Amino acid sequence: MSSLRNAKKSLGQNFLIDANIINKIIKIANIEENKTVLEIGPGYGSLTEKIISANPHKIVAVEKDVKLSNLLKEKFQNSTNVNIINNDIMDLIKNDNLGKNLIVFGNLPYNISTQILAALIMLEKWPPWYDVLILMFQKEVADRILAKKKSSSYGRLSILSNWRLDIKKHFDISNNCFFPKPKVNSTVLSFKPKKNNKFILKNPKNLEHITRVLFSNRRKMINKSFLKIFKQNRFIASDLKLDLKLRAEDLNIEMFYKITKKYEELFC
Repeated sequence: MSSLRNAKKSLGQNFLIDANIINKIIKIANIEENKTVLEIGPGYGSLTEKIISANPHKIVAVEKDVKLSNLLKEKFQNSTNVNIINNDIMDLIKNDNLGKNLIVFGNLPYNISTQILAALIMLEKWPPWYDVLILMFQKEVADRILAKKKSSSYGRLSILSNWRLDIKKHFDISNNCFFPKPKVNSTVLSFKPKKNNKFILKNPKNLEHITRVLFSNRRKMINKSFLKIFKQNRFIASDLKLDLKLRAEDLNIEMFYKITKKYEELFC
């Protein structure tokens, strides 16, 4: 345990140390010999070891911490199918040259987990380069991703996540399974790109814009925010069969996609 004492709060590092949980995570994906696995934030390589035992074609482990990256390179120097990359995963996602049909595992740092997920959703090319994402989040964040309308957790993250991805909750993880022990529990979710997405948008950033404006006053009716988006044109609400007296949290997820498509038709 002493080797884990250098966790950096600035990088949101909390290392998973429970072997039973690690085994449960690995079983979520069907790791085949012809598959490439991307691991985000391998830390000390506990999950990496289990991935290696599943014998995938290749493992790419991206670790931002220089010391941990060097430790991993030494630890797995005899594993010919493991490539340790010392880099920021956000930069690699933006460059979009990670391969194709990847299985992605990630014990995401709490402080940037939503940024990483958003980057994986907002890729320009779709279907994306990954087949499945198996990611661990702070439980509160996972609840926001899974939230339905009229709940306090429902918001921009719920809408963005469900736009392009089918989401499944697998299990919660006690904070006792980590070192250092965080104050909160975690949740493991998997995400698969939707094969038949009926809401194709010209630019995913427009969905971010629509949700940001409509949720800017989540306790108030959407009337003013909606008219701000559509330059005071009330007839658009009628076209969408949208009651402007509702609050943003009262709208179902599909309505936000419909509003965004209408916005793109008129202004993009």
